[in-house]
Amino acid sequence: MAGSGMKSLAKDTAIYGLSSILGRVLNWFLMPLHISIFTNTIEYGKVSRIYGLTALFLVLLTYGLETGFFRFMNKKEENADKVYSTSLITIGCTSLLFILFCICFITPISEWLRYTDHREHIMIMAIVVALDAFMTIPFAYLRQQKRPKRFAALKLAFIFFNIFFNLFFLVFCPWIKEAYPDFILNKFYHQDIGIGYIFLANLISTLAVLILLIPTTMKGLKIDFDKSLLGRLLKYSFPLLMLGLAGVISQTVAQLVYPYLPFDSVEEADRQLGIYSACVKFSVIISMFIQAFRYAYEPFFFGKNKDGKDNTRSYADAMKYFIIFVLLIFLVVMFYIDIIQYIMHKIGRNYAIGLDVLPYAMMGEIFFGIYFNLSVWYKLTDKTKYGAYFSILGCIIQVVMNIVLVPVYGYIASAWATFACNLIIAAISYFIGQKYFPIKYDLKNIFLYFILATVFYIAAMYPQIDNELLRMGYRTLFLIAFAAIVIKKDLPLSEIPLINRYFKKNK
Repeated sequence: MAGSGMKSLAKDTAIYGLSSILGRVLNWFLMPLHISIFTNTIEYGKVSRIYGLTALFLVLLTYGLETGFFRFMNKKEENADKVYSTSLITIGCTSLLFILFCICFITPISEWLRYTDHREHIMIMAIVVALDAFMTIPFAYLRQQKRPKRFAALKLAFIFFNIFFNLFFLVFCPWIKEAYPDFILNKFYHQDIGIGYIFLANLISTLAVLILLIPTTMKGLKIDFDKSLLGRLLKYSFPLLMLGLAGVISQTVAQLVYPYLPFDSVEEADRQLGIYSACVKFSVIISMFIQAFRYAYEPFFFGKNKDGKDNTRSYADAMKYFIIFVLLIFLVVMFYIDIIQYIMHKIGRNYAIGLDVLPYAMMGEIFFGIYFNLSVWYKLTDKTKYGAYFSILGCIIQVVMNIVLVPVYGYIASAWATFACNLIIAAISYFIGQKYFPIKYDLKNIFLYFILATVFYIAAMYPQIDNELLRMGYRTLFLIAFAAIVIKKDLPLSEIPLINRYFKKNK
């Protein structure tokens, strides 16, 4: 990567990425814990369903204001303190109203969601999603102020709290109850609550992070609500709500539609959902890289646009390097899938049958990342309505393919739908974007890398090699070949900062 801007993006991506990767890895370990304890796939399907709804309502309760916040904080004609205060007050009020609404109508809500056995699960997560929505603005403020270390520390704090309380409720408390039946803790612990403790652990962890975030939220905050500013913020941000919906549906469409599909029962829907959700989590390696990139990229391109220069070359370089790294990640995961299969058979044999979804799920994540990269054109030209159009189209594709194909082919059709949806909307966004904000992407090398990755994937995975070591060794040769081609063409070693500094030091 050349230029100070790209180096700054790489540095921030590394910091955000470290917290995101470490956090996702640590949080990922909750999945093996959960499926090893709740061996009935129906129970894990219920957990997945609640978290899918949580993700959906988090997008609805933030209504694109996070991106709008970045846009207006970087406008010279806007007062930054007023933007922060107005955004925080607005989201705080809507989050509080959401909690009150759920308290008043919890019975019809649970019936509509076909989750009537434990209404308290829905109520707990309604509070969690409202608090998470409120905290998006303080976290965005940390990113805008270039404080990635503070941001990362707080995000990791939540992960550690959540893991601790999951272990406490699901491992420690049952052990105490069995080993020491008369211990006072047993009066408060009830094993029949089951998966409810997963949601309770999440609530406690969210409250803990909110307390830690209060100093950041309140420091220097001037209560100054501007109604006209809010109107401009919402006009810019609201179309991005549809973009956010596309993203969350691409990841949670199964959780949202399975209870309403023509399965034999809701329990059968939860069973298939449990298998699908457990296996698709192995695509977390790509999704966490995309998340880390997103945290750094939005402030980067808005900041670049502020200087008034032509920065389209930087945006094109960012796209190319992004694709290089996600394709490498894809090949690594698929070439060593034997390790994943071994893990799944050890911790959750009932779930392992669903690993067929992994290549489709990962490619779906890759094309969503490409779509996010392409979104720079309508965010910088303030044509966010196009983001809404693309998102609506993506939602329709996802929902229709799930409704039509899942009853016939099962949960693997959900992965097909995600892949197809993100590929289509990325292609449409590219062609329209070239009209309004032309960026000369290196299409020649981008297509070359996709073709190489596809050919190497087929050549490496197709032969049936019984010996595991030989099989993985054979695939490793293709991985090395792909990496060597990429390094020679687009990642010369002298451009990698650590190696560059080493040679300068020892020259």
